[in-house]
Amino acid sequence: MGAEIRFTGEGIPVTEAARIMKKDQQFIRQAMIKGILPIGVAFMKEGSKQYDYYISPKLFYEYTGYVYNEA
Repeated sequence: MGAEIRFTGEGIPVTEAARIMKKDQQFIRQAMIKGILPIGVAFMKEGSKQYDYYISPKLFYEYTGYVYNEA
């Protein structure tokens, strides 16, 4: 039986997700905002015009099959 994969809960940077998926950062951001890339959340704080992004290592793995380990 394979080793169990454990996730820390620390987010994956958009830059790393884009590099791994071979997409540009804007693609990752816009797809998350539109809800078509189910790897985390894009959240706009009240009174802000900018989004914050959280990419879940577990959701990223489920979507891409890639286990992200921060170096």
